[in-house]
Amino acid sequence: MAEPHSSSAPSSSTANQDASGAASSSSASSSRVRREEESRRDQPNLGPPSSSVVFRGIVRGVVDNASPVVRDDAWSCLVVLFTFWFFVSLTMILGVYGSTNLLIAPYSSILLQPSPLFVQSLQVENLESKPGIVLYGTYGTPALDAFIVWTETHNVTISSDSHEASTIEWKYYLNTGSQVNISYSLSPESSSIYLVIAEGNEGLSQWLEEPTYPNSSLSWNNIHGTGMITQDIFSSSSYYVAVGNLNEEVEVEMTIRVRAAWYNTTDAYYKCTLNSKPCSMSVFFQQNAAVNTSSNEWYVKLSYGPRWVTYIFGMGGMTVAMFFVFNYLNKLHFAPDDRARGSEETAPQRAPLLSYKDDDLSSWGSSYESLPHDEEDLDYTGSTIDGKSLGDGETSNNTRRLCAICFDAPRDCFFLPCGHCVACFECATRIAEAEGTCPVCNRRMKKVRKIFTV
Repeated sequence: MAEPHSSSAPSSSTANQDASGAASSSSASSSRVRREEESRRDQPNLGPPSSSVVFRGIVRGVVDNASPVVRDDAWSCLVVLFTFWFFVSLTMILGVYGSTNLLIAPYSSILLQPSPLFVQSLQVENLESKPGIVLYGTYGTPALDAFIVWTETHNVTISSDSHEASTIEWKYYLNTGSQVNISYSLSPESSSIYLVIAEGNEGLSQWLEEPTYPNSSLSWNNIHGTGMITQDIFSSSSYYVAVGNLNEEVEVEMTIRVRAAWYNTTDAYYKCTLNSKPCSMSVFFQQNAAVNTSSNEWYVKLSYGPRWVTYIFGMGGMTVAMFFVFNYLNKLHFAPDDRARGSEETAPQRAPLLSYKDDDLSSWGSSYESLPHDEEDLDYTGSTIDGKSLGDGETSNNTRRLCAICFDAPRDCFFLPCGHCVACFECATRIAEAEGTCPVCNRRMKKVRKIFTV
């Protein structure tokens, strides 16, 4: 009884030491907590964290809680999204709503409708010293119920050079509801020329490429002698009245009468005449700008002031939302892989190479059983398994002599050309049919030879 008593004494002393150690560690941790609370009380109140700090904390928390693969993909997605945000912002600021120089035709009434979501202000600068251009600010889209009528007379000589060199055109900006009347007189009267009314630069370019093609412009006419052409305008755009010649030199007298529809600016809340100083106006929702001109042509510079709130918070918020959506979808994508990996880890390490031979009907009537039993590849003169001769009654008692696949029948065959003997003839035949390789050396097998004991 002394021996058990001596063994219990050290255990009690060890327990006392563990208890004292735990107590000391507990007191140390409590003192550390008190020091941290005192240091926090001594620090001044810095107020709530900024939005950037909160955003970085949220993103860092989401990324740090993810798996390593998800974390790397999330950071890569964040970099791609911010790069996309940056280039989209530059495209909108410098491309879509960048500064541009415009040639405004005489007697034009142009409506400018910048998006108030991206544009905060609008500025128009007259690049020439000629007066007669006015900028209006309107609520909503003004009506096209004001009209102005003017007449132009042109006496031109069209040479017989190439079509593009002999073409003469006049540019106008016409709104929906306008009308163009052209009276002409050719000399000599037997000659003929082409007269077109083309919509935009594209329509004029198409006609210059194929002057004899009737459908290349809004109004295509092969005129001769005297006459009149009338054309109604159905969409607001730039229009060209052009004449061209492919034959002899022709003199043309043309009278162009235009009845142009203008935007009604009677109720405009802003009006500015462009002289030496530029005119600028703020752009809010349901607000537009109209530019009306007189009889001259102007080059003006049009500039837009970006609404930075949209670019910083709007597109930045969209980027963050896309980032969280990608992170969520990425977690859903990796969740099945994690479950499959866990099931593989919990699965047994050893699994049978083949199904039970009694249930596998594919090995019945194997072609390997009909192989000739002559020694073609290897010359085996003895019938041995693992270096020992097989005797009657020994196969059922020694597991080393049982089939490594089914552990039921004795090892009574070997593979050619490797010569390994690890299975019974039925299992070996099934392995040869299913895999075709030796399960020991993974060498390609040619035949299965059965061993007969004597």
